[in-house]
Amino acid sequence: MNVEENIIKDKKVIAFQIKNEEYALAVDQVNSIERMMPITRVPHTSRFIKGVINLRGVVLPVIDLRTRLGIEETEYTKQTRIIMVETSDVETGLIVDVANDVISISDDEIEAVQETFNSVHADYIEGILKLDARLLVLLNLEKVLADPTLEMNKQKPEQKNPDEAIKEGNKAEQEA
Repeated sequence: MNVEENIIKDKKVIAFQIKNEEYALAVDQVNSIERMMPITRVPHTSRFIKGVINLRGVVLPVIDLRTRLGIEETEYTKQTRIIMVETSDVETGLIVDVANDVISISDDEIEAVQETFNSVHADYIEGILKLDARLLVLLNLEKVLADPTLEMNKQKPEQKNPDEAIKEGNKAEQEA
């Protein structure tokens, strides 16, 4: 294999951290990495959809990747970043704990995901990157962002008709 063929096969990924694990996304899916900024909550959305931000005059949705992957929430810090990604011409922000670096990888450093993963979230994994002593989970961005209400609908309390909720509230007050 000559040098030109090797350059074409090499890819670049953005490495980032959530909790104590390292993850990666293909650089060609990332538009920018931003510091945390004020997020406006949007009512009646899934728990992991934190709201929207105004990034250079454009209003964009923001997802907490911790919550989306089923990892417990934590306070945001000075190191917390929003990775702005784009798929199917839709730009979305992903909140991560730390954005580490850009890494060049080759296809042979990507291990296939084992069928033994017994998790809904295994679909989100494109592969595992083996880099010396490091292991990074390469995320499949299309699947992470696809049908975002699927998981949260299971955890969301049943919503009632507002009139029924008022009647139940009045009934409870009368009984008290």
